[in-house]
Amino acid sequence: MSLHDGSDGYHQRNTQQTTRDGDDEDNKELRALGYVPSFRREFTNLATISFAFSILGVCSSIASTFNTPLLLGGPASVTWCWFLGGMNCLALASSISEIVSAYPTCGALYGASARLCPKRYRATVGWIVGWLNLLGQVVGLSSTEFGLANMILAAVSMSTNGAFSITPGKVVGLTAGLLVIHGTLNTLKTRQLAYLTSSFMFINLGATFIIIILLLAITPRSDMHPASYVFGADGLINGTGGWNNGVSFFLGLLSVQWTMTGYDCTAHISEELRRAAYAAPAAIFIAAIGTAAAGWLLNITLILCSGPFADLPGPSGSAFLAIMVLRLGLPLSLALWVFVCMTAFFVAQTALQAVSRSVYALSRDRALPDGGYFGHISVATQTPLRAVWLTVLISALPGLLDLASPVAANAVFATTAMALDLSYVIPIILRRIFHSHPEVQFKPGPYYMGDGWFGVFVNVWCALWTSFVCVVFSLPTQMPVKATNMNYAAVIIVGVIASSVIWYVLSAHRHYHGPVSNLPSGKMGGIQAEHDVPEKAVAA
Repeated sequence: MSLHDGSDGYHQRNTQQTTRDGDDEDNKELRALGYVPSFRREFTNLATISFAFSILGVCSSIASTFNTPLLLGGPASVTWCWFLGGMNCLALASSISEIVSAYPTCGALYGASARLCPKRYRATVGWIVGWLNLLGQVVGLSSTEFGLANMILAAVSMSTNGAFSITPGKVVGLTAGLLVIHGTLNTLKTRQLAYLTSSFMFINLGATFIIIILLLAITPRSDMHPASYVFGADGLINGTGGWNNGVSFFLGLLSVQWTMTGYDCTAHISEELRRAAYAAPAAIFIAAIGTAAAGWLLNITLILCSGPFADLPGPSGSAFLAIMVLRLGLPLSLALWVFVCMTAFFVAQTALQAVSRSVYALSRDRALPDGGYFGHISVATQTPLRAVWLTVLISALPGLLDLASPVAANAVFATTAMALDLSYVIPIILRRIFHSHPEVQFKPGPYYMGDGWFGVFVNVWCALWTSFVCVVFSLPTQMPVKATNMNYAAVIIVGVIASSVIWYVLSAHRHYHGPVSNLPSGKMGGIQAEHDVPEKAVAA
C-alpha cells in the first residue's frame, strides 16, 4: 500500500513538474515576443479544442442563419453554398493557423500583422487590423446573442401556438440580458472558465448529430425531397425580388461564412493555453474541419425533411424549428431546441471571453482612448474584468438596429463575416509580401504549410475568396432597395474604419505606435526590437 502511494505521489509530482516546464517554455516564448505573462495557463488540450468548436457552434449557428440561404436562394443554395464556403474556409483557417502558431499571443492576428511588415508600416497596419478585428468580434458576439434571443422567443411563440408575439423590443431586451449573464460568467477565474468550456464541444456536436439521426429516422422516405430538390435545379428558388439566380444563389453564403468565422478567437486565449504554438493552431483547424463536415450533413438533412417550401419559415419565424416540429412533433422539438439554444449560449460565452482579451490587448498597446485602463488584469481572478464589462456594453449597441428594421439588424451577420475575414487576410498577404524582408524574416511555428507552391496557393486563394464574399455581402438582399431593406454591412464597416483612421491621423498617432512590449525596461525595447533577439520564439 505504501509503495502504491509513493508511486502516485511520484507521478503527481512528475506531472506537475512537466506542466511547469511547459508553462515556462510558453512564457519564455511570450517574453521573446515582447510581453510579460499575465494569465494563468490552465486551458488543457481538450478545453482548447472544445473552445474552438464552441466559437463556431455549428448547430446553433445554422439555426440562426438557415432562413437566409433558404429564402433567398432556395434549398440548393443551402446545400451547395455550405459545401463551397466550407471548403474555402478551410483554406482560410489553415492560413490563420500558420500565423497563430508563429505568434501565440492574445493580440492574435492584430499583433501578428504589425510583426509581418517593415517598421514604418507597423503602426498603421496594426491600427487598421486591430479595429477591423475588434469590429468583427463585437458584432459577431452581438449577432450571436441576437440570434439566441430570437431562438428563445421563437420557441415561446411556437409553444403558445402564436399567442406570444415577438417584437423588436423583446428581442433587444433579451439580447441585453443575455450579454449581462455572459459577462457575469466571464468574471470567473481562468481555471473555472477552462473547466466550464471542456463540456461545450460535446453538447454542440451531440445536439447536431442527434437532430440529424432523429430527422432521418422519423421522416417517412416518401416525404423526403428528391435529389433534384436538394442538390439540383429544382431547389433553386429566387426569393430576392429582383436579383438574377446567380446572385440569389451566392447570397446563401452568409450562413456558412458567419458560422465558420471567429477562428482567431482561439488565438486570443493563447496566453491561457499550454503549448500554445501547437494547441491553438491545431484546435482551429480541427474545429474548422469538424464544423464544415457536420454543418453540411445537417443542412442536407434539413432540406431532405423540410416539407412544402411554401410553409417555411412558419409562424415562429425559424425555418429550422418549423422543420423539426413538422417531423418530430412539438414536445420533442422543443426539448431538442433547448440544446440548440445551449449551443448558442456557449458560443456567446466563448466569444465574449475572446473579445475581452482582444480589448485587453488593444488597450495594453494604447490603441483605445482609455490610457490603458482596460488593459488591466484583476488580481483576484487573473482575468481582464474591466475589458469584460466594456465588451458587454459595446456589444449591446449593434442589436439596437432591430428597433429600426429587422432587415437592417441582419446586417450585423454580414458585418461579422466581412470585418473578421478582412482582418484575417491582411496578415496572410503581408506574410507573403514581406516574408524575406530584413525587418520581418518570418520564422514559422510548428504549424506550417511551407514556402512551396501549396502554401502560396492556399494563402492566395483564401485572400481571393474573401474578396469575393465581401462583395456579395455588400449587396442588398431584397429588391427594390429601400431604407428598410438596405444592407448596411458595408456602411458599418466603412464608417467604423474611416472614423478610426481619421482619429489616428488627428490624434491617436501620438500615443499609438503599434503593438509594444510591456516587459521591464532593459529586457527588450519592444516589438520594434523583436528581431534583434537571438532566438525567435518557436515552441519546442
